[in-house]
Amino acid sequence: MRKGNPAVWAFVITSTAGFMAALDNLVVTTALPSIRTHLGGGITDLEWTVNAYTLTFAVLLMLGAALGDRFGRRRLFTIGLGLFTLSSMAAALAPGIGELIAARAAQGVGAALLTPVSLTLLTSAVPPARRGLAFGAWGAVNGMAIAMGPLIGGTVVEHLSWQWIFALNVPIGLALLPLARLRLTESRGPNSRLDIPGTALASAALFGIVFALIRGNSDGWTSSTVLAALVSGVLLLIGFVAWELRTDAPLLPMRLFRNRAFAAVNGASLLMSVGMFGSIFLLSQWLQTAQGYSPMEAGVRMLPWTAMPMVVAPFAGMLADRIGGRIIIAAGLALQATGLLWFALIVAAHVDYSSQIPALVLSGVGMALFFAPVTTVLMGSVKPEEQGVASGANNAFREIGGALGVAVLTSVFTASGDFSSAQRYADGLAPALWVGAAAIAAATVAALIVPRWRRNATPVPDAAQSAPALTPVV
Repeated sequence: MRKGNPAVWAFVITSTAGFMAALDNLVVTTALPSIRTHLGGGITDLEWTVNAYTLTFAVLLMLGAALGDRFGRRRLFTIGLGLFTLSSMAAALAPGIGELIAARAAQGVGAALLTPVSLTLLTSAVPPARRGLAFGAWGAVNGMAIAMGPLIGGTVVEHLSWQWIFALNVPIGLALLPLARLRLTESRGPNSRLDIPGTALASAALFGIVFALIRGNSDGWTSSTVLAALVSGVLLLIGFVAWELRTDAPLLPMRLFRNRAFAAVNGASLLMSVGMFGSIFLLSQWLQTAQGYSPMEAGVRMLPWTAMPMVVAPFAGMLADRIGGRIIIAAGLALQATGLLWFALIVAAHVDYSSQIPALVLSGVGMALFFAPVTTVLMGSVKPEEQGVASGANNAFREIGGALGVAVLTSVFTASGDFSSAQRYADGLAPALWVGAAAIAAATVAALIVPRWRRNATPVPDAAQSAPALTPVV
């Protein structure tokens, strides 16, 4: 039997698995009202159904990259995919909110193992001349998964049940597992040492900070629990940086941040996720709780936002090849910020849906412009042997931003509003969207710090070299 094109197989397998992992960031948002009805819990519990996934995903991504370098990337990809599939079934069968949160955390672990090695496996399978296109398509697929989460979740919840948003991962995962074993080529990285202390410090630090943000409004910002979690998180984060500077095998080499492109892209990714994740978390519930739409109707009404990446991303990728990713990324972020500002200005208890469409379109176009070229810019900023850790770091910053965004924007929301009426929801949503827009505006500034690049005239012949071949313009 012919094996076919290995680059095509690598793209199909890794992008499908990445689509599932990215989709589960926000597919649950449209199902939150149904989950609250069936399993109980308040808004804090609902936050944890999102953050249990994003937090474990975020803090273990770089460890996943290191494990792939040591034990084999294909092997770790299949282990992560198997765990993700199994925990998706556990989430579908969860009898209570606590069990659902635990299953979501396990899903995050599986996603953290498969995601960073996905891009490395794709890089090794795609010829250098085509890697820019492959990276752009891979990034667009992941961005589309995040954008389509509310629609897919709403459709599944309305026509099946909320459990099926997790159960649908199972047949896809079972189909991908043998394909990964047969079609992907095993590879290892040069760094075989693991940074267990760094992983522990980063995990504990992020958990403390996010826990404090989630519990701040309910327990009080000056309560001993919140203050202890916040102070401990900050101190542990300082300890993590100090450890990474002195260890011989760092989880996240601090020297990478001396690279302006790497630092700026990751800063923009984190800030973009703060604004985007937090806003989608609240807007998907706004359409149901305050506007009275069913889950599917809410998902359909998010289409002006969620469908834009499918339309715009291919053109954004081609344009980025011509003029560079820096301007495209910055323009996308500026449009996202404008869309959220528009929404914040018009939000009211009985606002007409037609007046929300321009804000949704702007946000969707902006998302497409961001996701299409960001992977190419990131991977072109580091050496080939550093691409695994660079991919893990960038995904980690996005997930950390997502967890912080849900926590921060929900804290802003609950300070001024609640679920009791449409007006009360609007009272809380407007200031939350202002904060989200401010975060994405700051991401725009960070993106403009990325150096301008030009494509080399001479292609790189060695398949092991980084691609696309890019040179900074001084």
